[in-house]
Amino acid sequence: MRQLGTLASLALLTACSAPDTSDAPGTPGESRPNVVLVMTDDQGSGDFGFAGNRWVDTPELDLMAARSARLTSFYVSPVCSPTRASLMTGRYNQRTRAIDTWIGRSMLEPDEVTIAELLREAGYATGIFGKWHLGDCYPMRPQDQGFEKVLVHRGGGIGQPADPEGGEGKYTDAVLFEDGERVETEGYCTDVYFDAALTWMRAEHARGRPFFAYVATNAPHGPFDDVPRELYERYLERGFPAADAPPALGHPVPTELRTDRQARIFAMITNVDANIGKLFDALRDMGAYENTLVVFLDDNGPNTRRYVRGLRGMKSQVYEGGVRSPFLAHWPARLAPGDASERVAAHIDVLPTLLDACGVERPAGLALDGRSVLPLLERADVDWPDRTLVIQAHRGDVPTPYHNFLLRTERWKLVNASGFGYASAPIEPSFELYDMTRDPLEMEDVAAANPAVVTELVSRYDAWFADVSTTRPDNYAPPRILLGTDAERETHLTRQDWRQTRDGGWGGSSFGHWEVDVVDPGPYRVRVRFVERDDVRRVTLRLGGDLCARDVAEGARDLVLEDVELPLGPGSLEVLCAVAGGDEAAGAYQVIVTRDR
Repeated sequence: MRQLGTLASLALLTACSAPDTSDAPGTPGESRPNVVLVMTDDQGSGDFGFAGNRWVDTPELDLMAARSARLTSFYVSPVCSPTRASLMTGRYNQRTRAIDTWIGRSMLEPDEVTIAELLREAGYATGIFGKWHLGDCYPMRPQDQGFEKVLVHRGGGIGQPADPEGGEGKYTDAVLFEDGERVETEGYCTDVYFDAALTWMRAEHARGRPFFAYVATNAPHGPFDDVPRELYERYLERGFPAADAPPALGHPVPTELRTDRQARIFAMITNVDANIGKLFDALRDMGAYENTLVVFLDDNGPNTRRYVRGLRGMKSQVYEGGVRSPFLAHWPARLAPGDASERVAAHIDVLPTLLDACGVERPAGLALDGRSVLPLLERADVDWPDRTLVIQAHRGDVPTPYHNFLLRTERWKLVNASGFGYASAPIEPSFELYDMTRDPLEMEDVAAANPAVVTELVSRYDAWFADVSTTRPDNYAPPRILLGTDAERETHLTRQDWRQTRDGGWGGSSFGHWEVDVVDPGPYRVRVRFVERDDVRRVTLRLGGDLCARDVAEGARDLVLEDVELPLGPGSLEVLCAVAGGDEAAGAYQVIVTRDR
């Protein structure tokens, strides 16, 4: 059951707020706006010309910023999946089961209601292009969560163990998945995402349907081997001399920059920028420029320590440089350009804001943590009470109290910057307090001078943690992958979604299992891929006990098991790969489970 029961219930609840395509509630006589939500990966709040960065070329985004209503105190999580979960649901990611970025903890609870589901029920065409990172298998895929059109890569990024066979690490001519089917593309991945999105938008606009397009690039996330060559060479030739560094206000930029790495990252960013220009050209050509809301943001801080406007920190950190993002809202028909508000806002506010902009009422019973910031963007004279915003993210199977979190009000920011790694024991917090009205760059910790403020904010954090941790009886149990459904007859199990049971993450020596629920006993064809090693001698498949075992030919990199019957119901699927001369079995690289009937 979803929060509102079934999707049929959701349809009934939203029917009254799903007008025809000509009029939107609250905006009489105006057509409902299209929505394009663009989010880059690991870009950082300083990687723009409009942010004062003289090293990177972003002319199209600079123009967009000049034409947009902007929020200047906008927060995201310090890493990928938590931001994406909050963006899609309007809820703290701790409520959604997506609490980390890998090994089975970046899968969105299927019962969560997404913005795509809500807008689709209200009559919008919905499409995603690029990075999902909230589950690769049924029922967590984007097409299971409200998106009609899907073109995505698997896992947290190209170049990870979720890559499809033959598409390993390919940013150019990437192997992607379109509406659930493998597709070999031509060109650089960011160009492919935008081109596919624009083609789809034109088609939906011609049909008279408003559209919601979520374009989520995996650039400039690593690996950095495959980048737009011409742009890379331009940056490499230019270099990044320290004498030309932006003014060192607040926390300075490192004096030694990895020139080659920076050139690759900035080439990816400038390529994104060019596609933003193509997006606006296409909207003008189709006559949708004025009444399309284009929102641009990042998912977290930059993936290297570089210019972040004098802020402190980078990706994975809860200092401002790791959690601040631009928020550009471009909607000529309704929003005036310029800094709209300094009020604190965050990723949890995107869903209610888009519902508000599209004239779609929130269904009764849908619990959200965010609030619509459309009044702020419109500069409306509204009562806007102070709020308490909490962002926490770190490695591990469950959130740990006080571990790597920030709490923000309009004036104060409480931080325990314990780092993104695993907590091996209960955290002994070392609280820092910053007065953001006087010290937005976090230069002076004033916790010792304001003990009463610290005590009050800690009590608010404690209440928040207790609340989000009790959303469900089994709040932090990972979702299960369903095997044998008609929706996904072939399931690709990868190290992205397995539950690690031996140290090693998703590297060659690691081991894990997949939490599954078998809905059809089969028979199945099970292909086990080793990839990283050629010394596997025997494979054993376990699900509630040993199901079958087969010897492996010397030098083989995979093994196919035929006519495998799987026991119905929930369980932990293990594939043990015994290696020559080894006492411990290695984990499979990928396991493809195909229902034969």
